[in-house]
Amino acid sequence: MPGDDGFPGPVSGTNSRQPTLNAKGGLSVRAARRVQQFLDENFTRKLALADMAAVCGLSPYHFVRAFSRTFGMPPHQYVLDLRLDFAERLLADSRMTIADIAHSSGFSSQSHFTTVMKKYRQRTPLQARVGKLNAKVR
Repeated sequence: MPGDDGFPGPVSGTNSRQPTLNAKGGLSVRAARRVQQFLDENFTRKLALADMAAVCGLSPYHFVRAFSRTFGMPPHQYVLDLRLDFAERLLADSRMTIADIAHSSGFSSQSHFTTVMKKYRQRTPLQARVGKLNAKVR
């Protein structure tokens, strides 16, 4: 399973996305682990809610409710966080264009990536890249 080599795989620093195990109305421990592994391996591709729900054997409606109770956020937000974490790691590599990073991270376009990053991380990809490069120089 790929990881720190710049390709999809488990994202380090996911402590904020740890499940609340045995949450009332949430996913079982087994289902939480299964869906977490599935998302860690597939976040860069287009994911349907039905695909995520099928991993747990639930209907999409019940899956969203149980996932949200277990992880403290809806599945869409969880996937966006995985994509943004991965993209921020790639931004440190100045050889890749921002458009390539957007597509490698699972965003539909550079514009979508920039909009989502600015909304949830309060900075643009370019600002993140410059910040990472400046941190390396120091």
